Amino acid sequence: MEIFHPSKLSNTKHFFFTGKGGVGKTSTACATAVALADAGKKVLIVSTDPASNLEDVFEESLTNEPKAIKNVNNLFASNLDPEQAAKDYRESVIGPYRGKLPKTAIDNMEEQLSGACTVEIAAFDEFTNLLSNEDLTKSFDHIIFDTAPTGHTLRLLQLPTAWSSFLEDNTTGASCLGPLSGLAEKKELYAKTVSALADSNETTLILVSRPEVSALNEAERASNELRELGIQNQALIINGVFTAANKSDLIAKQLQSRQQQALTTLSESLKTIKTFHLPLVPFNLTGLEALKKFFEPIDLSNRLETKDLAAESIPELKTMIDSFSKKTSGVIMTMGKGGVGKTTVAAAIALGLAEKGHKVHLTTTDPAAHLSTVLKDTNLDGNISVSRIDPKHEVEAYRDEVLNKVSDTLDEESLEYIKEDLRSPCTEEIAVFRAFANIVDKAEDAFVVIDTAPTGHTLLLLDAAESYHKEVTRSNGDMPESVKKLLPRLRDEAVTQVVLVTLPEATPVFEASRLQEDLRRAEIYPKWWIINQSFQRANSKDPILQGRAIAEEQWISKVKNELSTKCVIVPWQAEETIGIDSLKKLI
Repeated sequence: MEIFHPSKLSNTKHFFFTGKGGVGKTSTACATAVALADAGKKVLIVSTDPASNLEDVFEESLTNEPKAIKNVNNLFASNLDPEQAAKDYRESVIGPYRGKLPKTAIDNMEEQLSGACTVEIAAFDEFTNLLSNEDLTKSFDHIIFDTAPTGHTLRLLQLPTAWSSFLEDNTTGASCLGPLSGLAEKKELYAKTVSALADSNETTLILVSRPEVSALNEAERASNELRELGIQNQALIINGVFTAANKSDLIAKQLQSRQQQALTTLSESLKTIKTFHLPLVPFNLTGLEALKKFFEPIDLSNRLETKDLAAESIPELKTMIDSFSKKTSGVIMTMGKGGVGKTTVAAAIALGLAEKGHKVHLTTTDPAAHLSTVLKDTNLDGNISVSRIDPKHEVEAYRDEVLNKVSDTLDEESLEYIKEDLRSPCTEEIAVFRAFANIVDKAEDAFVVIDTAPTGHTLLLLDAAESYHKEVTRSNGDMPESVKKLLPRLRDEAVTQVVLVTLPEATPVFEASRLQEDLRRAEIYPKWWIINQSFQRANSKDPILQGRAIAEEQWISKVKNELSTKCVIVPWQAEETIGIDSLKKLI
């Protein structure tokens, strides 16, 4: 696996970077843009990612108009705002119906159009507008997009029924994506954009991952989905590969070993893609100097001072568990984006409460279920019970339920649209949430710890659906009683505590912040944040990891001083957290 440099990419006009949050997508895209511009190419880099920190990286304020980056000849940057685009799109679709439909119907439609899928379709619209502007694009040698559209969005755009006016016949709003009729006049333009994406002479798709099993699995899923849609010209960059500089440091040795083990799981389909790696660097990729160093050998000559860092003043996980333990029952929900350690944290909270004599039920969606298995076999005086919800099973059952109710009334094209819509992230959230609701409904006089809770958008979808006497789906069925009862419980701070889990890095912190705002829209106010896997708190002597510890400072301080009411911190663990003994180390 050779080290990455932009000169090794195929010479296409468009580069689309994609990957799960926090893998270094924006940093890699920006460093690539700088390197190509320094090589004499005229380059435009565009972000359509709501979590993008393009402005932070370049230390420039950006708009949707290309702006020349100071001190880099030939480099221009543009930051499209998909949130604003989604807001404008929402109003263009719903505006004509205000005053003509009941308020409950309008509320339902607005929430249908408030999800992540709507933001993504609005983002796709934004970069389609840019790509179709030939006067602009022909002046650049390369256009780099930070964040590519998902297979789900591209498939929806290719379905004929997605462009029909669902609102005329269905006042509940047809889907989590929202009716595409508002953009119907651009159907032909979108088709050209999808075609350009699939043209290997014009576009390279760059999958960015980390040497971690979950990130590699996500890269494989995205790669396969996009290949099925004809986007074959792909490259894979595995970012943050660590080589211990201090061979006697236990944490450094364990991190290197864990990464190497993850890389042995690389799937056969990913092995067919041209693969590169980038080393873990001991600095934040902010500013032009750092971006230019990204593709150079790491300089360890300057030793770093790691004194008086923010993590030292933040309590560990035990403090939060002690606070929860003052009560005898309640709902505790851990939330955060994939890969931040929600499942491990949820299991540690459940174990900590059980050890204090409380009855606890832990319910998890962890597909590996290794923590569930370990805890289930543990005899803590019968205080702890564990159930595992299989998201795949729940989604299939939910899809079947929806399709059975509508299949007799829709034509084949409309059914295809419904089936694709049921593949969206919102569908999984709703299906899993209903299973959670059933478990919580049965629990009395105990703590219920929920790993992976619903977002504010899902809660508001369910709330809007209830007020309109419709399920969130296309069906006429009633909302399950357990879901109706749970919504008020989740809003009651005396009953429910929401715990936001993040890593001390830019994207996970930003995404957790957006989750918090989303929940506040649903009148749920998180109090606790957990900063997980902190190198600051691990006290490694390896110079690269000491550099990472210093790089965490701004994000730890932001969580502590700006985002959270209360926060705790969990050190980076030298050994993978599997089993009771390793969980006890956390608490």
